[in-house]
Amino acid sequence: MKTGVIVNASITLPIRVEHQKMKTLILVLTVCLAVYSGQSSAETLADTSHFDLTQTWVGYLSLVLFCIAYCLVILEEKIHLRKSKPVLLVAGIIWMIIGIKYAQHGISHEVEEGIRHIFLEYAELFFFLLVAMTYINSMIDRGVFEALRSWLVSRQYSYKALFWITGLLAFFISPIADNLTTALIMCAVVLAVGKGKPKFVSLACINIVVAANAGGAFSPFGDITTLMVWQKGILEFGEFLNLFIPSLVNFLVPALIMNFAVTNGRPERAEVDDDALLKRGGFMIVGLFFVTIVTAVCFHNFLHIPPVYGMMLGLAYLKIYGYYLKQSLKVEIVDSSGVVSDHLDRGHSKDDFDVFDRVAQAEWDTLLFFYGVILAVGGLSFIGYLSGVSTFLYV
Repeated sequence: MKTGVIVNASITLPIRVEHQKMKTLILVLTVCLAVYSGQSSAETLADTSHFDLTQTWVGYLSLVLFCIAYCLVILEEKIHLRKSKPVLLVAGIIWMIIGIKYAQHGISHEVEEGIRHIFLEYAELFFFLLVAMTYINSMIDRGVFEALRSWLVSRQYSYKALFWITGLLAFFISPIADNLTTALIMCAVVLAVGKGKPKFVSLACINIVVAANAGGAFSPFGDITTLMVWQKGILEFGEFLNLFIPSLVNFLVPALIMNFAVTNGRPERAEVDDDALLKRGGFMIVGLFFVTIVTAVCFHNFLHIPPVYGMMLGLAYLKIYGYYLKQSLKVEIVDSSGVVSDHLDRGHSKDDFDVFDRVAQAEWDTLLFFYGVILAVGGLSFIGYLSGVSTFLYV
């Protein structure tokens, strides 16, 4: 995942691997669209009442714009253009030219209904991810992951043990925190404990990326794809658990192979004060995140309410607890006579917690990127390409 957190800028390996995987999958989709554009029939789509524009200038121009946008996304690291910018622009243009075509026939209401439906799907995804990102950023602010890192550093595990511990943690954290976020956090641990051992760092980070992706497959929260499938109601929450054994095998087989190449020995011991890293409320926020996930699952499974509403209720849990943290914050002050007393601070301490600061630190470029992609692909679907690709591939 695939999530939006702020971590050590030196973590480039897992980011590039995750981005490369995403870009490869998208390129495959783009090629399929391009292939189908030359083979699509002129029939009207069976499940919609709007035109099939796959053989018109609207369809061709939309495909060209979509491909150009994704070429710019792929070149993001070279040209330093944020990935959300080209897809946002192209999404707007695609729907504009679709609207022009339909307006010429006096049936603009079809476009309005289509775009509202797609935008509603994105809105559910947006708020779901925003809450998850806010919780992850809150745990980072409270030092939860830094405490985990320092604990592993100070225990003087061997390199092989650290290889397996970080891999297993990635496998079991990713179903909750999403695979990309998990990979970034656990690779920060590897970079900390593997200083001076580039071979170990490389193997451990590869293992973490594989484990995070494998673990994210058996949970709706593990990947953006599984989340969309679950929110759409295609699979129930419990059905994802059927993938646990295949996911475990997909993690263990590469890990067992790489294990033979892991460096022997152990890193130098480092004493770190875990309590100094973990701020007030850290474990409580972890618990609230778990309760939020349970709430979302219960809303979906038992009340048949979209899970995003359960996540938003979970955000309320965090905001109320954040209010408690802020109001109960005490700092010690020493008066002129040398007497130590407690003083209620109102936002001037480094230990202060503000939920809106954590919301502001969400990965907005990623969220807007998803908006552009979903709206652009939705436009191609409205034109008729995705239904055609589905028929071409499966029928």
